[in-house]
Amino acid sequence: MKAYYHLPGLFEFYELYGAFLPLFKEHREYFYDWCEIGSVYGAPADCLWGGGRVGFGCARPNEVAALMREYAVSARLTFSNSLLREEHLSDRKCNSLCALFEKGETVQNGVVICSDLLLEYLRDRYPGLYFVSSTTKVLTGFDRFRDELSRDEFRYVVPDFRLNKVFDRLNALPDALKQKVEFLCNECCRFDCPERKACYENVSRKNLGEDCPDHVCASPDARRGYRFSEAMKNPGFIGTEDILNIYLPNGFSNFKIEGRSLGSAVILEFLLYYMTKPEYQLKVREEIYLDSALDLF
Repeated sequence: MKAYYHLPGLFEFYELYGAFLPLFKEHREYFYDWCEIGSVYGAPADCLWGGGRVGFGCARPNEVAALMREYAVSARLTFSNSLLREEHLSDRKCNSLCALFEKGETVQNGVVICSDLLLEYLRDRYPGLYFVSSTTKVLTGFDRFRDELSRDEFRYVVPDFRLNKVFDRLNALPDALKQKVEFLCNECCRFDCPERKACYENVSRKNLGEDCPDHVCASPDARRGYRFSEAMKNPGFIGTEDILNIYLPNGFSNFKIEGRSLGSAVILEFLLYYMTKPEYQLKVREEIYLDSALDLF
């Protein structure tokens, strides 16, 4: 089995993927032979149907679609707003994006989704797309998660990261359901956070244009922002050794990397850690941005 990574920043990191995808294709020897790119996900800034992050992603949709098509990578629109109402379904921008990405020629494209209302609308209007059940549903109960896996509408289901290590129940899933599980690997949110759903709902309200205060994270480390080194200490973290020695042998092959609101330098570190052989990591940095004239300060 191979690991399929679902990478962040379809619109947010267009320039980075414009440099990385040719490198991945032309120098496959730089990268682990046991992994592939399953998809790249994201949404343009201020999409009404968006629910993951607000205000990131300025690349032009036609250029993004062309890049993914050229390298046969599945594109996923992150339309995970949990608070949509009937009147929101007619949004022209979001509908035009679905129409554009439904025309996948080399590979099928999809939508990451939270709202059942939107799901039914898209299934009827854009049958060429596939659907992914979003982690923004915060499915922390295993029985609810298993019920979600059993829904035929979804090709993949992303559980809450706190279910990542529930191996006694995960390994008991039928093989067909194991192939639908997409683990969130590098979450930095504290493991016992009780406000995760409220945080996602706040983002949904902002995407709908509602006047509401920002959600303030109560974690004592929140002010430091995302740090990959800290995410690695999270009880739910899934590293490359875990993927090779635990998840793949037990029939799990889909892994989501978060980070749409981070900087491209951090995303590159994810690509190096999860996909690039150690002896070629410097080479990849040099190909993408590192040169002898670069100053950090």
